[in-house]
Amino acid sequence: MPDPSAGDEDSCVHGGVQSVSAVALGITAKTAEEIAKADIAKNAEDSYGGGAYGDITSHSVDAAKPVRIAGSEGYLVRWKVVTSKGPDGYAESVAFPSPTTKQMVVLRVGLDISDDAPKLSVLDGLLDGIKAGEAGTAGGGTGENA
Repeated sequence: MPDPSAGDEDSCVHGGVQSVSAVALGITAKTAEEIAKADIAKNAEDSYGGGAYGDITSHSVDAAKPVRIAGSEGYLVRWKVVTSKGPDGYAESVAFPSPTTKQMVVLRVGLDISDDAPKLSVLDGLLDGIKAGEAGTAGGGTGENA
């Protein structure tokens, strides 16, 4: 999930979320834990490496744990990322089986640590809000409550 800030300081946003299949990311791991762990470094780099953030100078593991999403077992890995120029942030990769297709999905999150950014607790609410829909239908909504 490339953050616009990674390329242009004038278009900076303080957070973003993207869902993509593990296959589309080129991840061949099979379990939710393996997939989340395989994605987190690339997610952090896509979200916080370059542009207005400068380079990632270090990271620490903020969380690595099983989670339940839409009734299925998933796995969450969250890094606290330190950058050389812009605000530091959190990169989070959450892998879980799609409730409709059972294909493994990765939810990629980038969230700045800034007074203007949503609080970290918003991420927990985001995961709680993922529900099974009907296969082949769009989720609808405007995203304003994401």
